[in-house]
Amino acid sequence: MTKQAVLSLSGGMDSSTVLLHLLANGYEVTALSFDYGQKHRVELERAQALVDYINEKAIQPNLDGNLVKVYPKVKYGTIKLDGLAPMLNSALVEGGDEVPEGHYEQENMKETVVPNRNKIFSSLIQAVALSIANEKNTEVDIAMGIHAGDHAIYPDCRQEFRDADYAAFTESNWDAERVRYVTPYLNGDKFDILADGARCCEELGLEFDEVYRNTNTSYKPINLDGTWYSDYKSASSVERVEAFLKVGRPDPVSYADESGPVTWDVVRNHVEKVLENA
Repeated sequence: MTKQAVLSLSGGMDSSTVLLHLLANGYEVTALSFDYGQKHRVELERAQALVDYINEKAIQPNLDGNLVKVYPKVKYGTIKLDGLAPMLNSALVEGGDEVPEGHYEQENMKETVVPNRNKIFSSLIQAVALSIANEKNTEVDIAMGIHAGDHAIYPDCRQEFRDADYAAFTESNWDAERVRYVTPYLNGDKFDILADGARCCEELGLEFDEVYRNTNTSYKPINLDGTWYSDYKSASSVERVEAFLKVGRPDPVSYADESGPVTWDVVRNHVEKVLENA
């Protein structure tokens, strides 16, 4: 039986790469996104676009020109929690304060914490994973894209939270031992994630630029004439750009600021200055 995984797919670079990682390691994946009233809802559009692209490429020609199944198609759904937005105190949700700029290590980045976000998501993902485990009489891995760069700001991205949350899950459900956690990047950073993504793209026959063009890391996306651009000054964007600089590749996502669309050179120069002063 094919290995089963349930993935929290935000539409960002990290969880999107986990999706590639799972497919490259032989999993059948059920991916879930959450609409909780986030300002950067474009990430949900990107998640759907990425799944569509991946599923389109699941059947590819081999060297003989015959079509072969490279990996199982991804099952995908979005869970709407947007009614929470007016009740949540966070810069990331509609009606919240302005998203701060700078580097992730700065104290003001705590303004981007959404109270209990990962616990809310985790409960729903656990329910789906256990349902699959019981229906198919198999073990299921829950996969998340949390990494070391998140630990300082987001307590619910630390191993301590994962352990406590899993303990509560196993105490409150029959047969919960069938469900386990997979966090391949827990001790890595965005550079490690992107490097693994490049490897997985090659293994799966996917275009690196097409994959990462269909992701969003910006907490302050900019809509110009109906087209979404990423900002390059918010902390999440700075961290993403830093990873692309380290792997020596331009980010395929389009960037803009208050003056309009900008080139990769503008983005790179700004982030390099931020990193020098961090």
